[in-house]
Amino acid sequence: MRVALGSDMKNELTEALQHLLRSRGHQITLHGALSSENDSWTHAARRVAQAVSSGDADSGIVCCWTGTGVSIAANKVRGIRAALCHDPQTAAGARKWNDANVLALSLRATSVPLGEEILDAWLAQTPTADPKYQAMIEDVER
Repeated sequence: MRVALGSDMKNELTEALQHLLRSRGHQITLHGALSSENDSWTHAARRVAQAVSSGDADSGIVCCWTGTGVSIAANKVRGIRAALCHDPQTAAGARKWNDANVLALSLRATSVPLGEEILDAWLAQTPTADPKYQAMIEDVER
């Protein structure tokens, strides 16, 4: 899977996410402070969201201190359904029932072990084919 990863700062979580994604065989592109862009959270989130929206990435992960700002910024890009997740169950549900395509994480509140659990739940889940949920996702896209 091609994953776009962006953050406004580097820390243990962003380093661990890079390692985990690569060790699981995913191709990653880095944005914001994780690359030479060194952008604000707004720009890092927008770049990740644009990569997913354009098809250059299959999924995205955005991080900032609370995770809220990057989730708001990513959701401004058409076709993006970013979900701020603080636990694995929320991440799995966001993928399954909301077809979320960008995972938002808090750099402050997400430990490396918890981040790994969230990431694994996110990557393991696929969107449901249930027409009821498909209709709701389409409604959000309008």
